[in-house]
Amino acid sequence: MSKLPSDSALNSPGSHASPARGSGDQAPASLLRRILLQGKYESLTMIRNGEQLILAVVLPLLALVGLTVTPLLDGLGASRVNVAVPGILALCAMSTAFTGQGISTGFDRRYGVLRFLSTTPLGRPGLIAGKVLAVLAVLGLQVAVVTAVALPLGWQPPAAGWLPGVALLVLGAAAFTALGLLVAGTVRPEATLAITNLLWILLGALGGIVIPSERLPAAAQGIVHYLPSGALGEALREAFLHGTLNGVAALILLLWTVIAGAAAIRWFKWN
Repeated sequence: MSKLPSDSALNSPGSHASPARGSGDQAPASLLRRILLQGKYESLTMIRNGEQLILAVVLPLLALVGLTVTPLLDGLGASRVNVAVPGILALCAMSTAFTGQGISTGFDRRYGVLRFLSTTPLGRPGLIAGKVLAVLAVLGLQVAVVTAVALPLGWQPPAAGWLPGVALLVLGAAAFTALGLLVAGTVRPEATLAITNLLWILLGALGGIVIPSERLPAAAQGIVHYLPSGALGEALREAFLHGTLNGVAALILLLWTVIAGAAAIRWFKWN
C-alpha cells in the first residue's frame, strides 16, 4: 500500500527555530514542548492520510468482522469475537508502528525532511520522541475505535486484562516502531514501501498476530512464537481472554525492541 510523501518540513513545529533573545518577550520553547508539538504534527499527518487510515483502521475492522462471522476461530475455548479482538489490536499496533511509521519515515528521509529537522532545536532525539508519541496517539485512537465496534459484537474482556493488555500494546508498538525505523533508515524508500507492506501481509496472515498459532500450518507453528507478531498476538490473547500476563511473550517483545532499537541507532542514515 503506497503512501504519499509527508507534508513539507516547513509545516512541522520542529522546523521553526526558537526566537532570538531580545526579539520579544516570548521565551524559546522547551524541549518537552517541541516534542509535544512534533508529536501532534506527526499524529495529524498520519490521520489525515487516507491510505494510512485504511491501513490503520479500515482493514483491521474488516478483519474483525470477518473473523467474527466466519468459523475460522471456532473451537478455541472462547467466542469468536473474544479470540479475534486481541489479535486485531495487535494488528493495529503493527499497522501504525511498523508499516505506517516506516513508510512515513522512509519518504521523509528521501526528501530531506529528517536531515532538516535534525538540525533544528528539536534535534534528533526530539524528532524520534515525537514519532513515538504519534504512534501512541494513533494507537490509542485505534483501540477506541476497535473497542466501540467489538463491544456491540459481544466482546467481553476481563477487567483484569486491561492493565497487562495496554502495557503489552505499548511494548509491542515500541518493538514495531524500532523495526520500522530500522527498515526506513537503511534502505531506499521504495524498498521500505515494499518490505513493510509485504511483511504486514505475511505477519498478519501467518505470523500468529491475528490467527492463533494452533490454526497455522505446522511449519509455522514452531516459529511464530519468537516473532514480534506472534509474541504480541499471543500475549494480548492471554491478557484479554484470561486476565494474565504472558511473561515469556513480553520478554520476547522486549528483546525485539532492544535489538531492533540498537540496530536502528547503529545503522540509521539520516540522508
